[in-house]
Amino acid sequence: MHRIISFLIRYKYFLLFLMLELIAISLTIQNHSYHKSKFINSSNRITGFIYDKFNVIEAYQNLKTENNLLLKENTKLNNLLNRSQKPVILTPKIVIDSLRYNQKYHYIDAIVINNQYLKATNYLTINKGENDSIYPDNGVINSKGIIGIITNTSNKYAKVMSILNENTRINARLKKNHHFGTITWNGMNYKYVQLEDIPIQANIKLTDTIITDGKSSIFPEGIPIGTVSNIKIKNNRFDKIDVKLFNDMSTVKYVKVINNLDKTEIKNIENN
Repeated sequence: MHRIISFLIRYKYFLLFLMLELIAISLTIQNHSYHKSKFINSSNRITGFIYDKFNVIEAYQNLKTENNLLLKENTKLNNLLNRSQKPVILTPKIVIDSLRYNQKYHYIDAIVINNQYLKATNYLTINKGENDSIYPDNGVINSKGIIGIITNTSNKYAKVMSILNENTRINARLKKNHHFGTITWNGMNYKYVQLEDIPIQANIKLTDTIITDGKSSIFPEGIPIGTVSNIKIKNNRFDKIDVKLFNDMSTVKYVKVINNLDKTEIKNIENN
């Protein structure tokens, strides 16, 4: 303790200078959008590089499970194509949904190199960025359902706001009918999210499946989210609806980023 006090006294002016410099840098970043943007991009690159190196070994441990998931997903896609009643064009990265939803999307494979799921505002980091045509507001999914939404990107990495984030708002509906609401998260349990803003007439039952409703340009219609696990009604309205996620967000590794190729056109027409 004596040595620590002596050190602080001896270098007090240098420590004061260092503290003031940090405060000045922080204020500059917070109050200037250009500096803030550069700081975020630099942080994404540095943290992404570190996470990438630490996750090389871990990736091999999950290969068997993920290969099984990919096999099931490919089988599901083949079945959908066989039931298609009009031509479907497939290229390595472009998929045209032709059954019910008739929307064109660009899918990009990526790997999660950092994953938070126990905080109030959780984020993931993936190993793809602007070099791979990934930008903010792209949706992120895997073979089981929704993961989150891209918020920040650098050349080689991207930050994803998890579905387990108190700021998340995702349009959703019941699979059995067209009653829709909003998926949020109360910050309590990483296995469950909440369905809000849905009318009492929706006739929700336990085990009902919840999917995306396609009303935003981020996710296509029909992406799985989870099943209803708890319902509370108060004053003739839904007080709480818990939805158990299809995804185990603590083990997410391989994902797909969705880029709606018509997003710009949709936004332009809506803004005008």
